[in-house]
Amino acid sequence: MDSVQSLLLIAVVLSGLNLLLLGALAAVWVRNYRTFRNRQVLALCCFAVLLAGENLAAIAFHLGMGMLYADTVGSAVVAAGLRGLQFVALCFLTWATLR
Repeated sequence: MDSVQSLLLIAVVLSGLNLLLLGALAAVWVRNYRTFRNRQVLALCCFAVLLAGENLAAIAFHLGMGMLYADTVGSAVVAAGLRGLQFVALCFLTWATLR
């Protein structure tokens, strides 16, 4: 496996982890919305669903349509880096939500 494939695999794994975090967040936010019927909490639920859709699409593109990404290490680093930044952001959001 070359470095581009390895980096894209890392991006797929990070997208999967993002989906797990979004699932936990969505569960809390849906429960809170049922309790409080607040627009801000509803917006958070929509955020979780849309970001989960984006991560599912990213996994599909990485695994099934690799030709959408240039076959260079630089583009693979950017793809994995963006997934990593999203993962870190979701970790902070999950930590703050579950506290």
